[in-house]
Amino acid sequence: MLESPHPSLQTVKKVDIIVSHAFLEEILSVLDVVGVSGYTVFGNTSGKGDRGLSCDDLDCDYSGSYIMTVCNSDEQLDHLIDKIQPFLKKAGGIFVVTTGQWLTH
Repeated sequence: MLESPHPSLQTVKKVDIIVSHAFLEEILSVLDVVGVSGYTVFGNTSGKGDRGLSCDDLDCDYSGSYIMTVCNSDEQLDHLIDKIQPFLKKAGGIFVVTTGQWLTH
């Protein structure tokens, strides 16, 4: 478990994932398998990466989806990385991890 300096805050690893919308359901299934407590999805994102442009047009099959979630332990994060990395190597995308504080309520 990660340590936090305040009793009302829990240290977590925030995970930001950007993938093609075509693969969104597959990524969400991985999050369920890993057991993350929840996630937020922002659809129809656009940008440019090493695989070229992605658009935010609703008729565009290669628009992106941004997924934000948190991992509550290093073990959960490691499990997520092990499940996601092969997929990202095949399909492309972005996976960014930052340390954050989660206000428990």
